[in-house]
Amino acid sequence: MKERAWTPDEPVDVGLVVGPHRHGGGDPTWRQGRDGAIWRTSRTPAGPGTLRVSLKSSTVYGHAWGPGADWLLETLPGLMGGDDDISGFTVKHAVLEDVFRKHRGLRIGRTGRVMEALVPAVLEQKVVGREAWRAWRWLLNRYGEPAPGPAPEGMRVVPEPGVWREIPIWAWHRSGAEAVRAKTIATAAWHVEKLESASTSAEADRLLRALPGIGVWTSAEVRQRAFGDPDAVSVGDYHLAKIVGYALTGEKADDPGMMRLLEPYTGHRHRATVLIGLTGLRPPPRGPRMPIRDYRTF
Repeated sequence: MKERAWTPDEPVDVGLVVGPHRHGGGDPTWRQGRDGAIWRTSRTPAGPGTLRVSLKSSTVYGHAWGPGADWLLETLPGLMGGDDDISGFTVKHAVLEDVFRKHRGLRIGRTGRVMEALVPAVLEQKVVGREAWRAWRWLLNRYGEPAPGPAPEGMRVVPEPGVWREIPIWAWHRSGAEAVRAKTIATAAWHVEKLESASTSAEADRLLRALPGIGVWTSAEVRQRAFGDPDAVSVGDYHLAKIVGYALTGEKADDPGMMRLLEPYTGHRHRATVLIGLTGLRPPPRGPRMPIRDYRTF
């Protein structure tokens, strides 16, 4: 085991910062212990690793295991939003004032690991979350590897890019993922080194969207997590525009309307949508929910 203590200049809410890297309640790469500590696995440039993150008296403590332990501890401040510059952000809508005060520890962290963000984002394209999360669990349980160290039972590390490229089509089908998503993930796995070497989020956006099957929404989801981009808005999300419109105006909006409402937050538009989500304001549900599909054969 290796460990590190890091005291940020500003308050940090560990749960809010690391929460976006969790994909469903049974995500094999993410657990929260009864003591509040968060466990997370990652395939680092040095190999697989397990990280335990906790907060005590304004200091973040990291404990890490496996070949990737040193890398995980070295990048701990980035994961916890240490590079996130919030100085240019100001609240422009009264509805956000209280939630901004309550969640001063919100930061947009970055992992630097593209495949860990890209695979679940592609699985989540145009389907309900539970359908995508089911596929994510199945794939990691079959093709991932056990988490190093004393990680909670069932935790897994995402496969290497080469493994994603070689998963047979029948296995994708068993997971519940459609062939088009399997092809998108396999193609991206050939380009992961170039994607992770991008020097800016804008460059990463250009590289990601040059790949077949990756559009504005998927690119934004990846850049939020892997690059810590506070301005990457998930345009095309099934719910987001409606929630933003309702919270800020009392009426649902479409994507162009959402972007007009978020214009005063340029540079921090993703941050603004996270805060809007924390208000809990949602438009009244109307119509049937999207069904959870299951076309697998066993």
